[in-house]
Amino acid sequence: MSLDKLHIIPLGGLGEFGMNCCAIRYGDHIIVIDAGLMFPDEELLGVDIVVPDIGYLVENREKVKAILLTHGHEDHIGGLPWILTELRDVPVYGTEFTLAYVEGKLEEHKLLDDTEMLEMIPGEQFQVGPFRIQPIRVTHSLVDCVSLAIHTPIGTILHTGDFKVDLASPDGHPFDLQAFAELGRNGGVLALLQDSTNVDRPGHTPSELAVKPRLDEIFGRTKKRLFFSCFSSSIHRLKLAFELADKHDRKVAVIGRSLDNSTEIATDLGYIDIPPGILINGGQIRDYPPEKVCVLISGTQGEPMSALSRAAVDNHKHARIEPGDTVLLSSRIIPGNEKGIFRMIDHLVRRDANVIFDDGTQGIIHVSGHGSQEELRLMINLVRPKYFIPVHGDYRHLKRHAELAASTGIPKQTFLLEDGDVLELTRDSATRKDKVQAGRILIDDGSTADVVDDLVIRDRRHLSEAGLLLPILAINKLTGLVEGAPEIIARGFAVPDPAILTEARQVIARTLDASSNEEKGDYGVIKEKIRTDLKRYIQKNTSRRPLIMPVILEI
Repeated sequence: MSLDKLHIIPLGGLGEFGMNCCAIRYGDHIIVIDAGLMFPDEELLGVDIVVPDIGYLVENREKVKAILLTHGHEDHIGGLPWILTELRDVPVYGTEFTLAYVEGKLEEHKLLDDTEMLEMIPGEQFQVGPFRIQPIRVTHSLVDCVSLAIHTPIGTILHTGDFKVDLASPDGHPFDLQAFAELGRNGGVLALLQDSTNVDRPGHTPSELAVKPRLDEIFGRTKKRLFFSCFSSSIHRLKLAFELADKHDRKVAVIGRSLDNSTEIATDLGYIDIPPGILINGGQIRDYPPEKVCVLISGTQGEPMSALSRAAVDNHKHARIEPGDTVLLSSRIIPGNEKGIFRMIDHLVRRDANVIFDDGTQGIIHVSGHGSQEELRLMINLVRPKYFIPVHGDYRHLKRHAELAASTGIPKQTFLLEDGDVLELTRDSATRKDKVQAGRILIDDGSTADVVDDLVIRDRRHLSEAGLLLPILAINKLTGLVEGAPEIIARGFAVPDPAILTEARQVIARTLDASSNEEKGDYGVIKEKIRTDLKRYIQKNTSRRPLIMPVILEI
């Protein structure tokens, strides 16, 4: 590869929300920005997580020099165990808090001992091959997040990661406007890859502190227990919950593994300062008057086995919700989760709880972690890119973002890339090249070993829609003769008339009568003949197409 050319290769996160992963290649050196996962939609039956297809990285394994993480959300780090399993021996760079999240994830997958994790500090540059990496502090709904300015021999590539411009961040680490302005003053960046999540929202995204007045009011007027639920990664919100509980003289119990883990990490790293004596365990909740208790509880998205979902149906050992209690969901409703969330809210209302959630009428109880249109324009104006590539979003978001960037008059050219596209850059040009292997890998049970191919998903969908028929035959191993009449077991297949199954048995018998002894002796052949004849009969008489799987028993 020519040393005057650089390639930008998105492998995930363009055309979907989640699965963020982007490769940048110069010569024989590749760095990877983020390693995210995506949670499956309803059509991916039984699939637990979706990760990017990294076939391109595997083909070029010896050239991959580092994985750089912008922050610790699952859509940026959740696919890391899968990628490390495939690549091995690739160092992982992240900020202190991000690496704390990653450590637990790698330990769970038994990859921690074999992975070199290197801390990057905002404002301190470091070298990876020909790339000089400059992490720049940004604000988001999580703490310790960075954009990455990647200085290369042909120019600077800026990947924003997820960001909003918050100059009054609760953790005391505001968005670093100065560093971005400096990039612009030094001639601008060659290419800007920018977060598209909130491109449809006009104006500015409110600061994390914008929720404080309304949450303070809720704490003040709640007469009984207050159950406070937010995303476990919303460290700013957890910090605020502890501060308000202390102000309103409430003890705090943390319920739920993800919340407990985040609280512990944030406390150890100094992002949350828990007032002395305020923390109690779940078993102590009933030792205090209801008006003296705040329960931080996981499950804001109505996940079936989450602590809040179980408490909503009175099935949690410690979290018992009683009439007059208040349940605050300080989070947004993620599209696709509406059914589960509102089902949980219905259960809570049946228990005569006062439920407060983000329905547009409750005041500001949650703010986004992504920049709106004016912040996106601000970034473009600050760094003055020659080329612009929108990232992180469905295609319509990328398209809208490209139009917004073009309207500023700053980028010389915008590129609407999708996963697998290759953008070749020189100092003076940008050109699309041929695509590389990209797509998605479906994983069952959260195990990097349990990869599910499209055929399995198709069979699962087939089963869910049309059911299953199991024709069972017993064949004498010595004589080759069929013993007794064939049996048919139906599962998930509504038989409109019992006579249909009776006739189906006769169809099988006729298929056997019309088959030679040699065919009957070849179980593969006879199974396929039975399946074909039975499929034709069932489809003709029921207009249904169940999955038909003949079973032959040797006796």
